[in-house]
Amino acid sequence: MVNISAIPAFQDNYIWLLTNNKQAVVVDPGQAAPVERVLAERELTLTSILITHHHHDHTGGVKPLLANWPDAKVYAPANRPLPAQNAIAVDEGDKVALPELGLEFEVMAVPGHTLDHIAYVEPDGIAGEPLSGEPLPGEPLLFCGDTLFSGGCGRLFEGTAAQMHHSLTRFAALPDNTRVYCAHEYTQSNLAFCHTVEKNNAELQKYLQKVAKLRQLGIPTLPSSIGLEKAINVFLRPHLDGVKATVQAHAGAELNENIEVFAALRRWKDDF
Repeated sequence: MVNISAIPAFQDNYIWLLTNNKQAVVVDPGQAAPVERVLAERELTLTSILITHHHHDHTGGVKPLLANWPDAKVYAPANRPLPAQNAIAVDEGDKVALPELGLEFEVMAVPGHTLDHIAYVEPDGIAGEPLSGEPLPGEPLLFCGDTLFSGGCGRLFEGTAAQMHHSLTRFAALPDNTRVYCAHEYTQSNLAFCHTVEKNNAELQKYLQKVAKLRQLGIPTLPSSIGLEKAINVFLRPHLDGVKATVQAHAGAELNENIEVFAALRRWKDDF
């Protein structure tokens, strides 16, 4: 049975750990030490590493981990120097089979935050009976790095607003029950911005209260879901008249296309 848990790293990163029968896969290990600690505590064998983009807080732990786990496979974006000599380059449409977990991920190219950014989607989800709080059989899984956050999206360090908007539109087309595993705990601050844009969004207000309680207890707000993000995340809602009107008022300009609304939202959030 696949178990998915978050390993905190740095101040607000999550390294996602997927396990099954003492076999372990990690996503975006920016640090090795917290991963090694969990592997030792749970007596796990590291078999694979998935990388979404080249930023150091997502790749810094790869080489130290491989020093201890030389047989682990590394999958990373194809259009940047690979984080390890024997890493496997993957791009749009590639498949990443993880037989140790009984999962097969599809790779999506989702530029915006960086030009090399990819995401890993398991369209069929897990099989079997779930553990408490774990994915249900048939729930797709999305490991989206820094492209999508709960209530937000990544900054445009390399890509354009048009690229990011397209990437997020692709995520929004996934099934609503897709579990969304973001790489940072930014939810509370993101929701404060969303509430500024959509003060009358009842779903958002309810989620704000839930997130506040979780963070008070030190509990991660993730994973989210595509259905939830479509209901509360303004970066997935630039097509709505209410969002458009608020953004136009803030920008002091007429915004005719959804991409223009999205770009103005991203600029507003940068200064928020």
